[in-house]
Amino acid sequence: MHAWGRLVAAIGVVALSGCTSVYNVPQNQPLTGPVQAASLGSELPLNSDDVMLSLAFSGGGTRAAAFSFGVLKELDTMRIRDRGKAVSLLDRVDFVSGVSGGSVLAAYYGLRRRDALADFRERFLLRNAEESLNTRVSLINLGRALGGGLNDATHLPRWLDENLFGGATFREFRRDQRPRIWINASDIYNRTPFVFGSVAFDAMCSDLLSYPISEAVAASAAVPVVFAPIVLETFPGRCQTKLPDWIVRARANRNAQPLLRDFAQAIESYHTGSMRYVKLLDGGLVDNFGLSGFSIALLSATRPYEPMTPRQAVRIRRMFFLIVDSGRAPSGNWAQQLPGPTGVELVMATADTATEANTRASYAAFGALMNEWVGKVRRWRCGLSAAERQRLGVGPNWRCDDVNVFVERVGFDQFDRTRAEALDAIPTRFYLPQQSVDFLIEAGREAVRNNSIYRAFRRGL
Repeated sequence: MHAWGRLVAAIGVVALSGCTSVYNVPQNQPLTGPVQAASLGSELPLNSDDVMLSLAFSGGGTRAAAFSFGVLKELDTMRIRDRGKAVSLLDRVDFVSGVSGGSVLAAYYGLRRRDALADFRERFLLRNAEESLNTRVSLINLGRALGGGLNDATHLPRWLDENLFGGATFREFRRDQRPRIWINASDIYNRTPFVFGSVAFDAMCSDLLSYPISEAVAASAAVPVVFAPIVLETFPGRCQTKLPDWIVRARANRNAQPLLRDFAQAIESYHTGSMRYVKLLDGGLVDNFGLSGFSIALLSATRPYEPMTPRQAVRIRRMFFLIVDSGRAPSGNWAQQLPGPTGVELVMATADTATEANTRASYAAFGALMNEWVGKVRRWRCGLSAAERQRLGVGPNWRCDDVNVFVERVGFDQFDRTRAEALDAIPTRFYLPQQSVDFLIEAGREAVRNNSIYRAFRRGL
């Protein structure tokens, strides 16, 4: 009898899931005219000085946002000389890439700049973003989970607009060139990174500037099953846009790096209409550090100085990429006993394994690509003729080999064992007690302050 009861219940749940299918209506609008073909490199900041400072905020719910917020606060205390006066290092940040919980801070900082330091703690870190979510355990919710996700876009995006973004769109990001903001999600059909920027939106013939920032952040943070995918519609043929040459080359090159080739194939599918809808989930599924966009920009380059312009490449001396890692360490005690993991633990371990493997590979690839790029730029600079140097505005004390890049990660594992375990024990959810929030903020500050690579970068300014 019990077996029949379970069977009937299972059939009922499956039937219920068909009746409670959860999906999101696309919020993006079509373009109406031609646009210029873009590259991911063109999305990078047009910095005109000799230093480039970039930040990448990992996923991890409110704990990621709080830890990264501590990093911003510490950068604000650091002073450097700029044109004869002391300025905050925070004001020299050129670029911020955010994933999931890190994307909340990246987007808010992109909108408010240094004003974000004054109220982000109160407006987000100490608030309960989960109050907007459907989290009850019930048969109906089980059906919703099986039907696409517990929560659709009437939940988190609305909460973000009411409490943080106020209905702002990507047009707000374009009013100021510095810092540039990348919000990262995952295209779950193509299994590729999705960067909310001109490359993807132009290929879809869609208007990026009118797209709500809250929707992009919700896509970046959309944990599978908890959230239904955020959906974008493609509008093939509506804007007379040609695919960028680098996309065409990457698609045609059988020896292209898989990351570049697969990304180019995804962009092509948006453009041709072979995908009517692009469905997005948590950016951490493909890259929890948000570095893939940088790597694609480097891999797609056809000249040694790209993705920079020639004038940028002769001026640059120091580049610092700081990755703020709030990812989870292994957890549970099932490795100490014969039974286990349980079903829930197995699902979580499988997801964490895939995420961590992708993130490690992305970090290693990015570091190698940056070192290779520096070598190319040095050789290109040292091969310039006197006439080319004069045309590019090279000064009398310029050294062609004076280019250095620093790629550094700060994370919980860099603290002593007791503190690292206490930090990692904080859950990756969207509501934390004040004590945990302040503990994370202070840890972020210390992580930067005590980092030897960061100190070496500062000495070279």
